[in-house]
Amino acid sequence: MKIYTYLICQFVLVLLLAVPASAQKAYTSKWASGQLERRTKVGVWEYYGVTTSKEKVVVQRYDHSANTLIYYRPVDEIAYSTEVNAGQWKRRQVDRPPLFIGGDAALAAYTTQLQYPLQAQERNIQGQVMIGFIIDAEGKTSGHRVLRSVGGGCDQEALRVAKTIPNEWIPALVGIRPVPVEYELTLTFRLAQP
Repeated sequence: MKIYTYLICQFVLVLLLAVPASAQKAYTSKWASGQLERRTKVGVWEYYGVTTSKEKVVVQRYDHSANTLIYYRPVDEIAYSTEVNAGQWKRRQVDRPPLFIGGDAALAAYTTQLQYPLQAQERNIQGQVMIGFIIDAEGKTSGHRVLRSVGGGCDQEALRVAKTIPNEWIPALVGIRPVPVEYELTLTFRLAQP
């Protein structure tokens, strides 16, 4: 019996030594949770948002190892300018909107990089700049342009920030087909009240 127990222990030890140690580390924040391996997201991550009733909910589940969207929380239906044929665009509803991996909270991390232009501050210019850009069928962005302007250097700053957003988009779908759409991103410039 002792030799049998000894052999089982040796076998288990060999198995443990043969399996490389996992370098994965759990990550949790207010807006996301998942596994990191050498500072890279791996496996399925959950991304969170807050409803209008202040309830924290899962807005996305994304498998970073397979580069696949598993789940997204449907949002209000929005019409997008969609490429229906090469070079032919039409405003229409899509079956799945374009999604930034990580949800609005992840997208907001980039939009907080806005720097209020001195010219706009001096002239007391405030307002919302709307930037439009194409998200193609592969989730890549291009064609950034100002759709709504407030001037005072705010338009250029909003355009600069929009261009820094990485190509971590999941394309819109019509049926099961990914389609290019024009995404509209609103960036707000508001002076602090004294």
